[in-house]
Amino acid sequence: MDSKEAADEVDKTVAAMEKRKPSQSQGVCRDLYKDGGAAFEMRTKFQLSRVMLPDDANIMGNVHGGIILKMIEEAGSIVGTRHCNTQNEDHCLAALVRVEKTEFLSPVFIGEVVHVSAEITYTSKHSLEVQVKVIAENILTGTKKLANKAALWYVPCSLQNVDKITEVPPIKYASAEQEEEGRKRYEAQKIERLETKARVEEVMPPPPNPAERFTVGFSQSTLIHLVGPSDCTLNDFVYGGVTMKLMDEVAGIVAARHCNTNIVTASVDAINFHRKIKKGCVVTVTGRLTFVSNRSMEIEVLVDADPLVEKEKGKYRAVSAFFTFISLDKENKPLNVPPLKVEGEEEQKHFEEGKARYLQNKAKRLAEKERLQ
Repeated sequence: MDSKEAADEVDKTVAAMEKRKPSQSQGVCRDLYKDGGAAFEMRTKFQLSRVMLPDDANIMGNVHGGIILKMIEEAGSIVGTRHCNTQNEDHCLAALVRVEKTEFLSPVFIGEVVHVSAEITYTSKHSLEVQVKVIAENILTGTKKLANKAALWYVPCSLQNVDKITEVPPIKYASAEQEEEGRKRYEAQKIERLETKARVEEVMPPPPNPAERFTVGFSQSTLIHLVGPSDCTLNDFVYGGVTMKLMDEVAGIVAARHCNTNIVTASVDAINFHRKIKKGCVVTVTGRLTFVSNRSMEIEVLVDADPLVEKEKGKYRAVSAFFTFISLDKENKPLNVPPLKVEGEEEQKHFEEGKARYLQNKAKRLAEKERLQ
C-alpha cells in the first residue's frame, strides 16, 4: 500500500470515528447510539484507544508488533463476545481461531495513541469475521497514519461447556454482494485451515550446539511461559492476543540474532489456533528462520502446550504461524538482510516453501497496486 492509499484509508477511518461522541475514559467502547436502529451497529462495532508506553516498545522506540496484535485481538474478542450474547441464553465467549495475513503498514512509536476499530463483517452459523483497522496518532502534531489492517475469525464457546460451540446471531448486510463476498472469505479460510493441518504435529528439532552464524540453528529461539490467571478469559483459556504477543517476541529474537540490528514486524501470515490452551499449561514457543530474501526474513513460530495437572493429555501443538521481519538502520530505513546458510534437505525444503510464499505474496501486492491505479 503506497502513501496515497494509506492516507485515503486514514481519512475514511477517522471520518467514521469522528461521527461518534468521545468517551469519558480511555480504552472504552464509543457506543453512543441511543435509537433502535443504532443499537445493532453498537453491537457490531467497537473501538479502543491507548497511548504507547516505553514498555510497549523495543530499545529503538518501535512498538512491538505483538502489542498491536494483542490490542487487535482484544477489540475483536469484545465485539464478537458482545454480539454472540445478544440472542443466546447460553452465555458464551468469542474464541479466536484464525488471523488472516496481516500487514504492518507503518511503524508505531512511543507516545503515539493507537486507535483500534473493530467491526463484524460476516457471520456463519457458528463463526464470525471481525475486520480491524489500527490508526496511530501523533498527539503533538495531530498527524494520523494507518498502521495495520487485520481480519480475525472467532467461534462462540459456551461458558457452561467450553467444548460446545453456540450459534452466532446473523448480522445485516448492506447488499447481497457484500454477503456473498463474506461467504467466499469464509469458505477460503476453511480450506486454508485444513491445508495447515499437515504441518500441525511437525516437531521442531533442537538447534545444533554450537551453531555457525547465519544458520537456522544459530538464531532458533525458544520461550517458555507458564499460563497464569491474568493470561486467561473467564473460562480459564488463554486469550489469543496473549499467545500472539509471545509469538511475536520469539520471532523478534530470531530476527535480531540473525541480523544483529534493529528489527520490526512487517507482516504475519495466517495464524491458526488449532487447540485451546488452558490455565496452568506450560507453553513452549519456538521460532526458526525458514526463508530470507534481500530485505526480509520469514520465521516459522510454533506454540506447544503441556498441561501441568492433566499430564495424561500430553503435550500438543496449539498454534502455528509465519512472521515476516525486516531490518532497519538508525533512521528506520530498510537494510539488507544477511543470507541464510541452509543445511540439509529439511531446511532446503522449508526454504523453497518459504520462497514460494514470498513470491506469491509479492505478486499479490503488485496485482493489488495495479488494480488500485
